[in-house]
Amino acid sequence: MRRVSLRNLVAHKVRLLLTVLSVVLGTAFVAGSFIFTDTLQSTFNGIFEDTAQGVDVRVQSEEARSSGVPLSDVEAIRAVPGVRTVQVAVSTPVVLLDSAGDPVQGGGAPSMGEAYVADDQRIGDPLPFLSGRPPAAAGEIALNQGAADNAGLAPGDRTKVLVPAQGTVDVVISGIYDTEADTGGYVGALFTSAQARQLFTDGNHVTWVDVAGAGLSQEEVRDRVAQALPGLKVQTGDQVRADTQAEVNQALSFVNYFLLAFGAIALLVGTFIIYNTFSMIVAQRLRELALLRAIGASRRQLSRSVILEAVVVGLVGSVVGLAAGVGLAYGLRSLLNSFNLGLPEGSLQLAPRTVVVALVVGVVVTVISAYAPARRASRIPPVQAMREEFASTGTSLRGRTIVAAVVGVLGVAAVGAGAASTGGGAASLVGLGALLLIVAVLLGAPAFSQPVIGALGAPLRGPVGRLARTNAVRNPRRTAATAFALTLGLMLVSAIGMFGASAKASLNSVVDNDVTADYVLSGPDMIGVPYAASDTVQPVPGVGQVVAVQNVRVQIDGADELGAAVDGDPGQVMVVDAQQGDVAVTGTDMAVSETAAQSNGWRMGDTVALTSPDGRTVPTTVTGVYADNQLLGDWVVSEQVYRDVTPAQEQVHAVVLVKAAPGADLATLRTGLEQATDPLLVVQVQDREQFKGSLASQIDTLLAVLYGLLALAIVIAVLGIINTLALSVVERRREIGMLRAVGMQRAQVRRNVYLESMLIAIFGALVGVALGLGFGWAFVRTLRDSGLGEVAVPWTQVVIMLVGSAVVGVLAALWPASRAARTRPLDAITGG
Repeated sequence: MRRVSLRNLVAHKVRLLLTVLSVVLGTAFVAGSFIFTDTLQSTFNGIFEDTAQGVDVRVQSEEARSSGVPLSDVEAIRAVPGVRTVQVAVSTPVVLLDSAGDPVQGGGAPSMGEAYVADDQRIGDPLPFLSGRPPAAAGEIALNQGAADNAGLAPGDRTKVLVPAQGTVDVVISGIYDTEADTGGYVGALFTSAQARQLFTDGNHVTWVDVAGAGLSQEEVRDRVAQALPGLKVQTGDQVRADTQAEVNQALSFVNYFLLAFGAIALLVGTFIIYNTFSMIVAQRLRELALLRAIGASRRQLSRSVILEAVVVGLVGSVVGLAAGVGLAYGLRSLLNSFNLGLPEGSLQLAPRTVVVALVVGVVVTVISAYAPARRASRIPPVQAMREEFASTGTSLRGRTIVAAVVGVLGVAAVGAGAASTGGGAASLVGLGALLLIVAVLLGAPAFSQPVIGALGAPLRGPVGRLARTNAVRNPRRTAATAFALTLGLMLVSAIGMFGASAKASLNSVVDNDVTADYVLSGPDMIGVPYAASDTVQPVPGVGQVVAVQNVRVQIDGADELGAAVDGDPGQVMVVDAQQGDVAVTGTDMAVSETAAQSNGWRMGDTVALTSPDGRTVPTTVTGVYADNQLLGDWVVSEQVYRDVTPAQEQVHAVVLVKAAPGADLATLRTGLEQATDPLLVVQVQDREQFKGSLASQIDTLLAVLYGLLALAIVIAVLGIINTLALSVVERRREIGMLRAVGMQRAQVRRNVYLESMLIAIFGALVGVALGLGFGWAFVRTLRDSGLGEVAVPWTQVVIMLVGSAVVGVLAALWPASRAARTRPLDAITGG
């Protein structure tokens, strides 16, 4: 039986190739995901192994966003017995200009300004300089080699550095140094210690303090420093490295799970293809299998023969998929590097775990998919060999259709109940309902495929059209399984598309209805708008009102809270509906939204204490209540309070809103704003339409990534259509021969297969789009209290998907149709 199985695989090379390809694509994605994230993790670990080298203890604030370690505590650390060397670190994000005067784009890599530490004060090895020298005076900086190369700068060149909280600084490059962290677009600009403290701190704090002990273990130094400074976070050098690597590994694990989720989707789609393939193989080999039963083969032997074929397909597909995964990981890294995302470079890592997972996943998925057809093969009675025809449409659909209806009702109820509420529980309920509905469609698709495809095929006239419509529903189980692979892919695409369209519609609604400013000044997400921007544009001719908005992060009653601060009257640049008091906050005033007032029990005149990251408490007084406003959030305070609770190095604007003076020419005003903000390097001046476009482009970028990952599932679904049609042509070879014998032309045979494939593809697309839009609507509804107040259907995308599915159906049928058209009537009829 083993020889029979292997010979059967070799005898049908094309069928084997198409089936193997379904396994290859899924396992390649899984293997590629592991290889990609393992490579990044190995590279990052190599970088962070050198972090805090020679450091016994690092002292820093417990709160990451605080001002840092007080200078008075630095002297206290020096006085601790057993401390040999104290190295002070000062750093903050900066923007470096290249030789052409443009900001250096480091992607996601850090771009930091730091204080240079002289070799005689440094813990660990001296910093190697490749050319030039360290900075020795204010206005001099040293750059890492990677940043210097990217910026086209060399010792002696002049440029500028933007410090968001301070503005731009004219600098000259004093030297180029080498560092282990010099990878992936990293920028490290070293200033003199005095200038770094002036630019990056409030003058009373440093970022952290590294300590080297004298003849003591790391733990002993840590304990002594911690005892002297109980209010600070004190860690050993080993703990610092371990924590840094843990943070990176956690972030990479999310990336890995994210990619594996799409690999799982691809494999799930592949299971339907493999199931369909083996079902048709068993159907086509009924006479062969029955003859084997007649000459003594047992049921177990027949079942094992089919399972053996599945194991071989799974092994071959997994091995090829593993190799393809290496190529996929390399391609993914190259693609991301082309977008300048700041990823470090390193050799690809193929861990033994990846090999095992790829092989196990590929084989297990294939065997599970082939299990039902294998059982069906084992139940073939020997008398089946006496039958001329072996095609079968299967047993009654009544039982599974009833189950599908019950499960579908439960799914609709769960989705409706979840959409009626908000929050994580509501989203989970929608997810449960979506799962139930997918199961219901899986079970019920064979039953409703007949009327739906019948309706879709109604416009097809003539004998070829009627025959195509009949063939598409001849075996409803096969049709449903083939279409369901495409249904899953387009369901996810539709749901994601609706989510994206609704997000853009909600943002557009906020900007259109709530923003009255003529221009919006914005900056990069990681930087924000430099703090000097609002003062810079105030004197521009034609400016009427300038209101800067900042994000405020504090603690209220021990809980982390995010609010807003404004420099000016927000009612001048946005629509604010004041219910009580005034929203134009000054001093220690605080205005709150109706929802926040109700949930926190705040009333007019109440005192609300805001605790800064440094532990400073600033009391504010509720002087206004406004209708819920997405721009202002739960509460808003004045710029004075913002400066009191926000460390100096963190002070930036989120946006700056500019209203033109009455009668001012907007084009002239825009030119003036652009000229005024040009020295700030990263500030964009946009009108409302452009601002909406920039927000939409961020959403579109995310959608493009998701669509690209889902494309794999669509490709597998298309391969499934090709595979099913090719096997269907073999199954109907005698029938096609008879049609050719009674006068059907080759062109008509091809058109018949084209139309059949198109009907199956459109059916799968319709079901997938309907499910996706329904799920997308429900999920958006659960987020209506998080800013997604508008539900929008991406109609253009829906039309493109349906038309594209019809085209894909025709393209998928090209090879099977050509094969069918070449069928010789006499050979098909006689079985030759």
